[in-house]
Amino acid sequence: MAHFAKVRDGLVVDVIVAEPEFFDTFIDDSPGQWIQTSYNTRGGVHYGEDGEPDGGTPLRKNYAGIGFLYDPALDAFIPPKPYPSWTLDENTCWWVSPVAYPEDGNQYNWNEANQTWDLITEE
Repeated sequence: MAHFAKVRDGLVVDVIVAEPEFFDTFIDDSPGQWIQTSYNTRGGVHYGEDGEPDGGTPLRKNYAGIGFLYDPALDAFIPPKPYPSWTLDENTCWWVSPVAYPEDGNQYNWNEANQTWDLITEE
């Protein structure tokens, strides 16, 4: 099985699973282009069924999702930008916060107004 994303004006509007040899039966006549995506690709790395990098060939940086952008220059699917201050890492095609996420085992939410990671506390 293979996965294909329907891209219209640079935006992913649909994702399907199809056998490549029968793909033509799934093509509709609506505007857009079908582009193959890989369920096993995240951040420019191919992962095996165990969730570990397996050395396989990554396809288009990330598995496409509805609402993702497709950048033909990077040949990559890019998730929606979560916050205005975040920038795109063109190697992974993931959005990066201007301040690194704390690595202390706690959970945080991004505070766009203060440009900080705020600790999530139980109340």
